Amino acid sequence: MLKRKTARLFGAFVAAVAALGAGASAEAQEKKIKIGVIYDLTGPLAGGGSELQYTGAKIMLDQYVKTGVEGYKVEAVYADAQSKPDIAINEAVRLIEQEKVDVLLGFFSSAQCVPVAGRVEQLKKFMWITTCISSAVLENKNYKYVFRPQASGDQFGLMTTDFIAQNSKAKLGKEPKDLRVAIIHEDGAYGVDVAKGNEAGAKKAGFNVVLKEGYAATAPDLSSLVTKLKRARADVIFHTGYNPDITLLLRQAREQGLKFAALVGHGAGYGVYEKLKEGLGTDVNYIFNADPISIWLANEKSLDPKLLPVIKTVGEEFDKVKPGMAIRSAHVGMAASNTYVLMTEVLPRAIKKHGGVDPEALRKAALEVDLPEGGTMLGFGVKFYGEGQQMAGQNERSFPVVIQYIDDKSYVVWPKSQAQREAVLPLPAGTTYSNK
Repeated sequence: MLKRKTARLFGAFVAAVAALGAGASAEAQEKKIKIGVIYDLTGPLAGGGSELQYTGAKIMLDQYVKTGVEGYKVEAVYADAQSKPDIAINEAVRLIEQEKVDVLLGFFSSAQCVPVAGRVEQLKKFMWITTCISSAVLENKNYKYVFRPQASGDQFGLMTTDFIAQNSKAKLGKEPKDLRVAIIHEDGAYGVDVAKGNEAGAKKAGFNVVLKEGYAATAPDLSSLVTKLKRARADVIFHTGYNPDITLLLRQAREQGLKFAALVGHGAGYGVYEKLKEGLGTDVNYIFNADPISIWLANEKSLDPKLLPVIKTVGEEFDKVKPGMAIRSAHVGMAASNTYVLMTEVLPRAIKKHGGVDPEALRKAALEVDLPEGGTMLGFGVKFYGEGQQMAGQNERSFPVVIQYIDDKSYVVWPKSQAQREAVLPLPAGTTYSNK
């Protein structure tokens, strides 16, 4: 009788422990980070770089969907902005209000970033921008919950003008004050911001700016702009555009016989080599582009050693998704790197130090990130400007580089600390656009 009663009591105890365990297990399963991811998967921006950014972010997120972060399960919910600002806003709100995401990540186009950031801040949710560069997203906004590890547009414009200024005399045979430059750009937030940096850099260098003009990225004909460029006789053209407007401009430039010494692009469409070559053939040779450095071109000796196997993995996964690409796009590594910072620096700190993944915990964790140069796969460090500063939420340690495409390869040519080879400048005689 005693044995039977003891057995019953023990059975009840086991059942109680099992129930507690099941409850604890259920509680553990409830610990989840939902990340809403928005890029342009359709429309003109998809092929202009956004789909590649999505690929890079997804490669990184897929790794953490498998492993989780500090005991939290990671779930990624993807949305297509369709290359339209209003769709981007609607999808951001849907992900926040219906999908109940903890973090919004992505955003390729600055024209989308500016209004989306305002809406997300209004809703007091956490936004992590991997890509769009316009200073207007953050400048004088004093947002609390919007963060961008990516370089800003004015940095792009200043970097390229400095590159040309430093090489003007030695390579182009002209003092900067005698160099004729044109600044052309798509007229959205992205193009306007980079052009503003170009203008400031041109003024600093003392360039003779012979043309400055914006145009609609969706324009069906840019021949009138080409005519103005011919009349202006610019030595160097600083261009900020997407794709296919870059291809359209350069095809019409070829047809109308436009000549120059150098063409300098600024990310977006200029960062998608396969599209450039598809539209321009060998005329893509010697074009310059400013972007955060490709993670596959970064100086390994200057990087935190733990990043090297991560870079290798991103490359291998990308090759599976996009086999046979001549150049692994910088866009892929850019999104992968900036997503990696969120997953390894912000989320763990928010959970361990600030108690979870609510917006306030994420905000505090982001402001505490302090990575030195070489601390990211893109070579730069991470430290965000804080509340009350002009660019609150912007990474003050980010920077782009200037690369040049030569024979199906890309080389870093500026700044000197990152350069892999000397720039080919001016365009070699005999090439389509050369003014030699």
